[in-house]
Amino acid sequence: MLARQRQAIILEEARRSGAVRVSDLVQRLGVSDMTVRRDLDVLAGRGLVEKVYGGATTIGDRSTDEPGFEAKSVQQQDHKEAIAARAAELVHPGSAVGLSAGTTTWTFARALAGIADLTVVTNSVRIADVLHESPQPGRTVILTGGVRTPSDALVGPVAVQSIRNLHLDMVFLGVHGMADGPGFTTPNLTEGETDRALMEAARKLVVLADHTKWGTVGISTIADLADASVVVSDAELPDDARTTLSEHVGELIIADVPSNPEAGE
Repeated sequence: MLARQRQAIILEEARRSGAVRVSDLVQRLGVSDMTVRRDLDVLAGRGLVEKVYGGATTIGDRSTDEPGFEAKSVQQQDHKEAIAARAAELVHPGSAVGLSAGTTTWTFARALAGIADLTVVTNSVRIADVLHESPQPGRTVILTGGVRTPSDALVGPVAVQSIRNLHLDMVFLGVHGMADGPGFTTPNLTEGETDRALMEAARKLVVLADHTKWGTVGISTIADLADASVVVSDAELPDDARTTLSEHVGELIIADVPSNPEAGE
């Protein structure tokens, strides 16, 4: 198969699913890991995909662009894992917590595996599945109903109504973007409404956002920066973002990301 044919297949798959993994492409195309990576380099150089750790995603930067779960799951995964580990230190047995949908909160849910006596409310089927796969004594998982979005959130009136009468200790919120002025944002109007209901049900708002979220603005504001009791981000968060967040949020926690020689590939 010619390089141009391989690249056309890769691009078609990326546009269809939002993301591609190197390991999957090696099997599908019957070529080496290095060949796939060279093809991704060519496509990235033409501005058709964005390379991420382990693969590539399609490019979209409009305020209403909403990547699918699979597309987002391969982005900044090592950063998300570091953020999740630090955020899990804030959770104690006996707590009632809310988790919004998203790949960062999905990663965070896996970090809760060892904590017992938790009540978790979420509008994400994937997060509920993760928590059911690692059962702990006294754990209760409450999944809201609602209409499913491209990022696998359950949203809309049913989700909002099921959240409104709850009282949570903390809500852990994943966001599409954060910026001075717009605050914490999402590209989905209905998801923004559901996330606000989660936030209002809790005594404490904890935002989980890696450094790439800074300066990104979705169409709908979920909360102002000052509404966050805690923001957990990673060590690549730029200095101006650290300054702004430190001036507005209750506490800024920076998670150290273990060095990975493949992270820049």
